Amino acid sequence: QDGPQRKKRKSEVAEVDKQLDILAIGTAVGSILLYSTVKGELQSKLDGGHDNRVNCVRWHQDNCCLYSCSEDKHIVEWNTQTCKVKCKWKGDNNSVTSLCISPDGKMLLSAGRTIKLWDLETKEVYRHFTGHATSVSSLMFTTVKPMNENKPFDGITGLYFLSGAIHDRLLSVWYIRSDRKEKNAVMSFTVTDEPTFIDLTVSEVKEEPVKLAVVCRDGQLHLFEHILNGYCKKPLTSNCTIQIATPGNDGDSTPKPVPILAAAFCTDKQSLLLVYGNTLQPIIEKVSLNTTESHVCLIRDIQKVLSLKTDVALTKVKTPVVNSDTKVLVPGIPGHSTAVKTPSSGKEKKKNKRKPGETEESIEERLEALDIDVSKVKTPGGLPQTDSFAVLLVQGLESNDAEILNRVLNTRKENVIKNTVARMPIHAVIPLLHELTKRLQGNPYSASLMVRWLKSVFTLHASYLSTLPDLIPQLGMLYQLMESRVKTLQKLSRLHGRLFILVTQVAASEAVQDVTEVNQTAKLVYEDESSEEEGSDDEMIADKDSDENWDEDEEKEEQSDEQDMTVEKEINGDSDLEPENESEEE
Repeated sequence: QDGPQRKKRKSEVAEVDKQLDILAIGTAVGSILLYSTVKGELQSKLDGGHDNRVNCVRWHQDNCCLYSCSEDKHIVEWNTQTCKVKCKWKGDNNSVTSLCISPDGKMLLSAGRTIKLWDLETKEVYRHFTGHATSVSSLMFTTVKPMNENKPFDGITGLYFLSGAIHDRLLSVWYIRSDRKEKNAVMSFTVTDEPTFIDLTVSEVKEEPVKLAVVCRDGQLHLFEHILNGYCKKPLTSNCTIQIATPGNDGDSTPKPVPILAAAFCTDKQSLLLVYGNTLQPIIEKVSLNTTESHVCLIRDIQKVLSLKTDVALTKVKTPVVNSDTKVLVPGIPGHSTAVKTPSSGKEKKKNKRKPGETEESIEERLEALDIDVSKVKTPGGLPQTDSFAVLLVQGLESNDAEILNRVLNTRKENVIKNTVARMPIHAVIPLLHELTKRLQGNPYSASLMVRWLKSVFTLHASYLSTLPDLIPQLGMLYQLMESRVKTLQKLSRLHGRLFILVTQVAASEAVQDVTEVNQTAKLVYEDESSEEEGSDDEMIADKDSDENWDEDEEKEEQSDEQDMTVEKEINGDSDLEPENESEEE
């Protein structure tokens, strides 16, 4: 990560002025993110330049260009206005790990293990340097102008630059000559460990020394001050070493070192900004150093500042007190237990040593001593506990043991199924789906149980399944099975409806037959005169042709009417009624 490391000037163009608040972040997948520190949001994304991890990004001083290098051995020049690649070229035979732009903006330093100086206009190598044995982690120019002011300055010749590499305790200084003869470092600085952070003050005048602050992996800060004036064979040691430690009071008499994370020179080139403590909650402090001592130790009580406590010793091991009644579980199938053996004394230990001539115990005897017996493990219903279902399920899937799988998958409790699916490892999800698919094709009774497991798997592990690229081929058989069953669902529903109607009708008819019969004969029957007249009219119409038998028919009707009346009276018990009452009732 790197942003423009310079101050704003009033004479700068407005577009460049807007770019000063943008932070370029290289990612491991090869893209570069441009983050606006003022807005606090992502402004744009640069894609298409690299296809591997981005190792370094550098802004150009005068325009909106951005340079990046990657593990794919290439260097890319970006136009941040259009977010497109302006130019791309191969920087090394190995990965390019560091970049630095020259003070005049016309040259570019790149380094993998060897260091190359590129002309940005032609994209050709201007100079080669031997570099380091390991990957270079930092590159920076230490001078702006050449020390020899007699010769005309072309912008690059006569300048010094500094390089540091991983696992290398030497920082090398290189001199850019007008010829191509010398490719080795002119001087070096030695430190106590691998450098993790480097900052320096650039020398602008001939007699002005370069001040260098190097933070090492061991948490120490080394300060160097040297005038770059040519070749120096012996490595230079630091003028001052700074460490930070705790005061060592409050019950703990031993001071503990506090690691320094980074350091940077302030604008006055005299005071330093120190970053120390924990990486999650670092402390930034401004320190002015006017001492001539070679070693300085600053006392800081970080426990009062930090909420994170770092004084817990991880190496303290506490031995648990084991009683004779304690049940110790053996790794393997849950529920297995072994007898607890109390710690033996020194004399007993000597007895356990095998004498010459004695035979060694066989593996079978050792296993018997562990007292592993599955039959002794008894749980309610013959099933293991809930927390062991996931272990059993994984073991059954890996060994393809039908007995174990049947014990687990035939469970009907919804809570047990959900807990088991939630606790099982991710790698067992696909084998479980294959096993459920195989069982769904079998007995319909088992299929109803398998659907509950499928529901839990798809509910709890949907996010993992969605990340699998070959998910559709993995679940192809399950898709076909579900489609074939859904096709028959409509026909089965119709058949179910018809059968339901038939069954309800049969049940209704049986219910009617069970009811006791009711006497339907009427107690009283009333006849009106109008009904007799209508009957006689109908008979007259029917017997128009038989005028001769008119009287006979009339007599027969009167006789029949009288007989009917007598029968009805006998039935109703109204034979004693008077004629007046009888007419009223009629």
